[in-house]
Amino acid sequence: MRSVGLAYGLWALCLVGVAGIHRFYVGKYVTGTIWLLTWGLLGIGLFIDLFLMSGMVERKNRELAAVGSWQLP
Repeated sequence: MRSVGLAYGLWALCLVGVAGIHRFYVGKYVTGTIWLLTWGLLGIGLFIDLFLMSGMVERKNRELAAVGSWQLP
């Protein structure tokens, strides 16, 4: 399961120049790479992610729960 607090902590790395790590954490690898190369779409995407972060983490947790339920005997 993913943590919203950790996701926001990874988002905060943009303040030191590393943007997009939070997107890798929630499984959005393509947009994470784009954010990393463009500093979060010049900061606009980072600002938007500030409000969308909890939904992204919740969606990833639902995906992980669905995959885990198929593995139970």
